[in-house]
Formats: sequence, structure tokens, C-alpha cells
Amino acid sequence: MNVSNILLAAPEIWVFTMACVILLVDLFLREERRGIIQLLAMATVIFAGFITMRAEYVHDGTFIATAFNDSFLRDPMGDVLKLFTYFIVALVFVYAKSYLRQFNMFRADFYTLSLFALLGIMLLISANSLLMIYLGLELTSLSTYALVAYDRDSSRGSEAAMKYFVLGSMASGMLLYGMSMIYGATGSLNLDAIGAAVSSDKRDDLVLVFGLAFLVVGLAFKLGVVPFHMWIPDVYEGAPAGVTLFIAAVPKMAAFAMAFRLLQTGLGELHADWQQMLAVLSVLSIVLGNVAAIAQTNIKRMLAYSTISHMGFILLGFAPGTGAGYGASMYYVMVYSLMTAAAFATIILLSSRGVEAEHLDDFKGLNQRNSWYAAVMAMVMFSMAGVPVFVGFFAKWLVIQATLEAGMLWLAVVAVVFSVVGAFYYLRVVKLMYFDDPETEVPISATLDFSLALSLNGVLVIGLGIFSGPLIAVCMRSFAA
Repeated sequence: MNVSNILLAAPEIWVFTMACVILLVDLFLREERRGIIQLLAMATVIFAGFITMRAEYVHDGTFIATAFNDSFLRDPMGDVLKLFTYFIVALVFVYAKSYLRQFNMFRADFYTLSLFALLGIMLLISANSLLMIYLGLELTSLSTYALVAYDRDSSRGSEAAMKYFVLGSMASGMLLYGMSMIYGATGSLNLDAIGAAVSSDKRDDLVLVFGLAFLVVGLAFKLGVVPFHMWIPDVYEGAPAGVTLFIAAVPKMAAFAMAFRLLQTGLGELHADWQQMLAVLSVLSIVLGNVAAIAQTNIKRMLAYSTISHMGFILLGFAPGTGAGYGASMYYVMVYSLMTAAAFATIILLSSRGVEAEHLDDFKGLNQRNSWYAAVMAMVMFSMAGVPVFVGFFAKWLVIQATLEAGMLWLAVVAVVFSVVGAFYYLRVVKLMYFDDPETEVPISATLDFSLALSLNGVLVIGLGIFSGPLIAVCMRSFAA
């Protein structure tokens, strides 16, 4: 422990400290003053953003530095992901407050668990050793397991949490077993040292290849790709909408970072081996995710299968093993988080009288009840479908372009065909909102902060599409080396 290490890890230390502070402050607050908890949580992520942006670390002419015996890494890719994660978490806190108050679940537990999950995500993004990856993964996983069971009176939520815990424990075990094999084959936990060992004389080591297979299984579960997707529909449907919003939008950026650190930094020389695995996983996810979503009448389950297909696209960007592919996947995961946050926020908006608006029929006639909120949801659906101008189109285009440049034509064809198939269930939501009569005349009401956040979210979905250049450039520069 020294000053330089502490300064590099200052955002993580700040988030950990404030999570503990919020936990203690809640003990002394009366019920009517619980709003202070939300303000403290918002201040935590905002100030973490300021600390991250003020980083001044230069090593050999590049903005990169390590701490804690090279197990913790600060680099441009990590900082961009962290800043975007703070923004999404801030949106989640605004959206969730309305939901938690309406369903009598406004407690500090949600914010402390979310901040501890955020801390795990930040550690995963900056991990430069297998030990740090496992620490961040378990911190994130244990927090999200508890969040899924946040509604203590919901048997459906408890069942979903148990399924998530059991399957997540199996995946963590697989990942840990793979890490032990990698350590046994290379003699190091540090990803840079592992990469050096693999490139020197370990490429044909059978133990290393088996370890890689177990790592890919663990990664596939955390991303929720086929055939390790079983937990996603049940968790999305069973968890409270405010919790589903967090789980759907935030941890995916950590999963992307973990995949990049393990596969490229540590095992980049084994690209030929993991490329084939990722290609199969991505195709299965794109196909099954889009086909299964068509049959859903519950919008949370529909978005769950949609998530599976989007994760397939993210893995598609990894398959070429190029900077352009990684940049496209990074852009995609950020865009996906933005779209998903707006989609679940609309579900929360339509929930009323203690009943979640989780069925597609709940969206009937939304345009007649409130044209602006219907327009926001329509923009999100068009974007997820990959309609031009919206931000989701450019995300899919970049991934497909990287795949084509790598000569993987068949993968690009599958992605395009099933993007068209997937457009059906997204456009079905738009049809319900604009061409069907509403089933209820209950007015839609939202607090000012919720309305402003959702409006900003919707504007970004189209604005980052029309003016996509700067964000794409930032993502591509992160992998320029």
C-alpha cells in the first residue's frame, strides 16, 4: 500500500467508503427522510466520475498504469467504461426511486447492494490478474443475487434468486477451475505474464486449452449467451422491475471488460482456439434469442431473450480478434445498456397501483395516453431492431463490418438475417402503442427527475445515432495499440 496505488484506485475506494456510509446513515433516518439515501447514492456515482476523469497516469508515453503488484490496471478503455457505467447507474437510481416508493420497497438495501455491485464491476473493468477478476466477479454476483430477492414477499423473486445463485455458483466454479489450470500451465496469476508465457512456449499445452474452455464457459454464463442463458428469462421476470433494470443494464459492461482482459490480454495467442468457441456461442445466441423472443407475451421475458441476442452480437465483435472488433463490441455494450435502461424505465413508468406493467397488452394505446413517452419507447424499439439513424443501427453495423473485414462472411450473414427476424417483436410493441386502443384510462404520472432522465435517455438513443462519430472514435482509440 502506497500513495500512488491509492490514487490509482481512488474511485473504487470512494465507492466502497460511501456504500458503508450509506449503510450506517440509514440506521439513523426516519422513514420520511429516506430520500437522503438516494441523494447520497447519486452523489457517490457523480463524484466517482469526477475522480476518474481527473486521473493523471502516464507510463511510457501512454495513459496506462498498474497498482497493487500489477493486479490493478488503469487504462483508457477501463476509464471510458467506468464513466459510462456511472452514468447508467445514475439513471438506474433515478428510475428505481419511483418504483421502490410505489411498491413500498424504498430501503437503503437497494442502494448499498447496487454500490457494492458497482464496486465489483469497477474491479472487473480494471482487473489485471486472475485473482482480481475473481474478486470483482464474486462481489458483483453476491450483490446481484441478493438484489433479485429484494422483494421479501415475492415467491417468484425468491425462486428466481435461488436459480440465479445455483447456476451462478456453478459458473463461478467453472471459471475458478479454468483459472487454476491457466495458473498451473503458466505459473502466474498476472494477465500480462500469462500472455507472455502463452506466446513463448505454452501455445500447444493441453492443460492451457482445457483451462481456456472452462474460462469461456464461465464468461458465457456471465454474458448470458446460449447455451448458458437459462437464468436470464427467469431472473428478468422474477426480480422487481427496478432490480431487473440494474441487472440488465449495468453488469454487461463488466462482462465485456472481463472477456477482453482474459481472452485478449491473457490468452490472445490462443485466438484460433477461442475464436471458434465464440463464433458458435454468438450464432446460437443470435438465432435462439431472436426466435424465442417472438413467442413471448411478457415484455420482461421478451427483453430477456432480446438480451441474449444482443450478447451474441457483442461476442461476434470478439471473434475477429482485431482492434476494430473490440471497439465495435465496446460501443455495442454501451449502446445496449443505454437502450435497456430506457426500456425498463418505461415499464416502471406504466406500473401503477402495485402492479407491474410486464405484459405486452399494458403498452396498448400508450400514444393516446402520453405521446412523448410512447415516442421514447418507440425510439428504443427501433434502435434495438437496428433501424438506421438510431444508435442501435450503428452498433450492429460496426460489429458486422469488423466481422466482414476478418473474412467471416457466414457470421455476418447470420447476424443480418436474424436481425431482420428480430425486428418483428420490437415493431410489435410499436404497433401496440400506436394502433391499439388503451386497456385503461389511468393517467400516466412521473416525478420531474424521472421524466427528465427518461427524456434524456430517449434523446441520447437518437442523438448518439445521428452524431455517433465521437463515441465511436473514443471506443476505437481505446484499442488503437
